[in-house]
Parts: sequence; structure tokens; C-alpha cells
Amino acid sequence: MNSNPSKPGSGPGDPPPDKKTPAGPADPSTPETTPEEDAALDAVLNPKSPLVVPGGERPGGFVGVLMAFRRILELVLAGICLVLFVLLVIVVSWQVFTREVLQDTAPWTTEAAQYTFVVLALFAAAYVFGERGHIAVEMFVERFAPAGQKVAAVAIELVVSFFIFSVFILGGSLVAQGLWNQTLSTLPLTVGNIYVVMPIAGVIILYFSFTRIIAVLTGTEEAFPAIEDMGEAI
Repeated sequence: MNSNPSKPGSGPGDPPPDKKTPAGPADPSTPETTPEEDAALDAVLNPKSPLVVPGGERPGGFVGVLMAFRRILELVLAGICLVLFVLLVIVVSWQVFTREVLQDTAPWTTEAAQYTFVVLALFAAAYVFGERGHIAVEMFVERFAPAGQKVAAVAIELVVSFFIFSVFILGGSLVAQGLWNQTLSTLPLTVGNIYVVMPIAGVIILYFSFTRIIAVLTGTEEAFPAIEDMGEAI
């Protein structure tokens, strides 16, 4: 007769003993990062910011002033577009309410909705251009070398600048001047007062294009940023 008690798990029917895993080392503390790593992280977290170059550093001097003012313009345009959109929704809602409920459509709502949409479209076009959210076909330029992409980006901006200057600024100024005295039947404005927004939007887009040329030439911005970097602007 065996006087030694059998150990748990030694018999064929006993469950295997619990295996204790050795305690691992304590989690190391977060290592300190260098200023270069912090700047690179800032560039990753906010890739669209014109104040962060691809290398992670913020531009200074004249280029930094241009980029900071461009960012301010983008924020102002975003606020204007938001206000105009809310105003458009209110005008159209009141038009539907007066027509369907009161059976007497407010006559001023038609022109107010039409020209509010025109102004919203012009300012929204300038905002989207500043955010680089406009449609762009880059399947060919992506095959170029970095130097070729930079040349192509500058050439594209020059073509855009010529179009904006000739159509939006010059053409828009002529349209606003020709319609300056044409009054609206239900609003205390003239058609020229409204279309003066067209050259204003043209000047803003021209400034965006100019700053983009400077940014590309100085290496502050990539010639053609990745699509995911522009996704929030669309």
C-alpha cells in the first residue's frame, strides 16, 4: 500500500495541473520622443494643415505668413458657407410653408433662394479649391519623378490662375458692372450687387493658387497629396 498520496493530475483520469506562466516584466514607461518625432506626429495627425510641411517642420518667414493667412481665409469661407446654407434652408422652408399651409406664397422667397444659392456656390467653390477638394485626375502625373510632379503642379496652377483671372475676375467684374443698375422685383438689391461676389471669389481662388505655387516650389507642400489627405474636404 502506497503511503504517499498521489499528486493531482498524476493519474490517468485526473485533470492536468494548472500551469503557472511566469510573470513577465513590467510594461516599460513610454519613451521620450524627440522634437523631430513630435513634429512628424503633428504632420501625420494634421496632414492638411498648410502650416506643416511634409518633413514635419513649420514654415517661417514670408511663406509662413502666406500659409497662415490662407488658413484664416479657409476658416472664414467655411463660416460664410455655413451661414449661407442655413439661410437657404430657412428661405426654402418658409417658401414651402407659405405655399402649402398658408396658400399664399411669399413672393420674395423665389429670388432670395435663387441668389442665395448663387452666392453660396461661388464661395463654396473658393473654399473647396483652397482645401484641394476639387476633382483632379492624377493618374498620369503620379508616374512622374518628384521633380516632374513639381513642374506639373506649377503648370496646372498657372493654367488655373489664367482661367480664374480671365473668367472670374475680369468677366465677373464686367457682368457685375453691366447689371449694376438692374433691380430685383422683390429684394432691395440689384443683380450687379449680387454678382460682385464672382470677382471676390476669383481673387480668393487666385490667392490660393499663388500660395500653392510658392508652397510647392519651396517644398512646404507636396505637389500632389495623397487622396486620403484630401478626403475630409470633399
